[in-house]
Amino acid sequence: MRIAISSKSGCGNTTVTTLLAERLGYKMINFTFRQLAAERGVDFWDFCRMAENDDNIDRELDRRQVEMAMAESNCVLGSRLAIWMLDKADLKVYLRASSLTRAKRVLNREGGDLELRINQTEGRDAKDSARYMRIYGIDNSDTSIADLVIDTDDKTPQEIVDIIVKKLDTLR
Repeated sequence: MRIAISSKSGCGNTTVTTLLAERLGYKMINFTFRQLAAERGVDFWDFCRMAENDDNIDRELDRRQVEMAMAESNCVLGSRLAIWMLDKADLKVYLRASSLTRAKRVLNREGGDLELRINQTEGRDAKDSARYMRIYGIDNSDTSIADLVIDTDDKTPQEIVDIIVKKLDTLR
């Protein structure tokens, strides 16, 4: 079974993807912009700016993620566009949270200043969304493609995993 989980930054995607994969005994796939930037030896924020002008960066990232997922019979793919890109996902989950919650989570993970993190999070969202629409015609705020949408503002990662597992039980 292939499970795709998407969200904007700070919604808990990486944590939930990791916990769910561990619980199910599935391979976890979460190949990110940060990893691709590191592979290329480029600062993350510089890489994000590069992606604004080079659609091949997104295409490579998305292609590689889908290839990794399709090489597995059982996996959890977590990425911004997983639910749109992994057509053959058996379950598509979208995680969402308020801008403030997401910025606080990024702040806890990376440090810095809350106001800066709010501005970075919202700015990154706007740029990412514009790119996804331009490259793929995908509105990553339209969750109608998802089988399950979870508001994560007031939930722990384990509670989110429990909700997903409960949904999986109805599919088996």
